[in-house]
Amino acid sequence: MPHRPSPQHAPRFRRGVPLATVLASTLLAFSAHAELTVRDDTGQPVKLAQPAQRIVSLAPHITELLFAAGAGERVVGAVAYSDFPETARKLPRVGGYSNVDMEAIAGLKPDLVIAWKSGNRDAHLDKLAALGIPVYMNEPRSLDDVARSLEAFGVLAGNEPPARAAAASFRARKEELGKRYGERPRVRMFYQIWDKPLMTVNDEHLISDVIRLCGGDNVFGKLKQLAPSLGVEGVLAANPEVIVASGMGEARPEWLESWKRWPKLAANASGNLYFVPPELIQRHTPRILEGAAILCEQLETARRKRSPEA
Repeated sequence: MPHRPSPQHAPRFRRGVPLATVLASTLLAFSAHAELTVRDDTGQPVKLAQPAQRIVSLAPHITELLFAAGAGERVVGAVAYSDFPETARKLPRVGGYSNVDMEAIAGLKPDLVIAWKSGNRDAHLDKLAALGIPVYMNEPRSLDDVARSLEAFGVLAGNEPPARAAAASFRARKEELGKRYGERPRVRMFYQIWDKPLMTVNDEHLISDVIRLCGGDNVFGKLKQLAPSLGVEGVLAANPEVIVASGMGEARPEWLESWKRWPKLAANASGNLYFVPPELIQRHTPRILEGAAILCEQLETARRKRSPEA
């Protein structure tokens, strides 16, 4: 039987970050029968009779977070592309995050489903609720939210000590990067998610928190949409000093080279066209700090290229 959390050992979630009122996962109460109630990242209470024994993950980043929190042995099913750590590849599949297989989920008899607010369809989540399966909504929007997710998953799975240790390690590494790069001269940059359509992120996105950690400024941070589409003309007008692209895999995308068509574009003129593997910066997991370290050094390289007068 896994360790059951007690109120005095419940994690304390800090507030004060953007959207923290909605996003902070806060432990509410334990009943006399060891039931636990945890608020998810939408603020809704999720009630469990005991720490979850059979968890289904509806997003690759959730699967990775569960393993990082030491709850991997509780995961009985996951969506496609749940490929880290290696053990996660062997889990039974329940469709994709945007096309969930309800029959597959029901067949696994989970006592908890952890869903992704931005990625899973409401219709699927409503069906799970109708089946009486508790659903915890996860939605990290900052690096601090990644640490809080680890702690919350530890509570849900009844293994708080390793989850707290993972969260503490994550926070320590984040602080180290912040001290090294956060106060360096600012670098105006454009983060490109995709080519067709041309897409980026605004300041509420987790990736922008990484950009800030590295001493960068997102030139499209003020746009209203979380992941807005834009035109080439908008990028040329913003004239970023650095362009960082992701893509779909470990290889640098060919479309990053298309910016070389504009020799007066600051990022091209300075040779500041960079790539970070998407699994290291676009997943809401501890590995995002590996991507952050790469991005921070890329921005530092751009600083070193500046003329003394810049």
